[in-house]
Amino acid sequence: MTASLHRLYSFRRCPYAMRARLGLLFAGLQVELREIVLKNKPAQMLAISPKGTVPVLQLSDGTVIEESREIMAWALEQQDPQGLLDAKVLHQANALIEQNDNEFKHWLDRYKYADRHPEMTQTEYRQRGEAFLQVLEELLTKNSFLLGDNVTIADIGIMPFVRQFAHVDRNVFYSLPYPNLQLWLQHWLEHPLFLQTMAKFQPWQEGDDVVVFPSCV
Repeated sequence: MTASLHRLYSFRRCPYAMRARLGLLFAGLQVELREIVLKNKPAQMLAISPKGTVPVLQLSDGTVIEESREIMAWALEQQDPQGLLDAKVLHQANALIEQNDNEFKHWLDRYKYADRHPEMTQTEYRQRGEAFLQVLEELLTKNSFLLGDNVTIADIGIMPFVRQFAHVDRNVFYSLPYPNLQLWLQHWLEHPLFLQTMAKFQPWQEGDDVVVFPSCV
């Protein structure tokens, strides 16, 4: 692997891949980035991760980490200058991410693709998803971030999914009675590290020059 860099297979718009990239950025780690096209997944990625989903992180020693939560945790375990793995709230952070990944993501997918799930209306799917938004709103009435006045892994692990929910219909989202959540999301959308996370790269092809992400730390 080039210059012993870890290698990340990613897709810019995928919320799971977003949070993996955020974890790496908050950790201050550089990787070789391979942006993929989901309809044309590279054989090199499928060879190390046959499930074919992103993100996939291949460490320089060959170890493969296939889950975004594990990539975030691994990165921050290497170095965590801003204390995102705060031991005092880590159990609560993991529980929130678990609720996001299982309960909220279920309703988010149906809200976003309501035409594929005619059992309920789009509005009904949105309302089911709002149960989790209400939990987040309540947390944010007390603090600037989900679990206190400092960023934790819960914030970067959940924000990409709230962003996706909001972007199904921005007008509707910003009309909902969640002012603290809306401010929190807006903060993240303007955060320098999130802007770095969303930088555009050409899809990787065999023989391309190595793309280092981020370009500097």
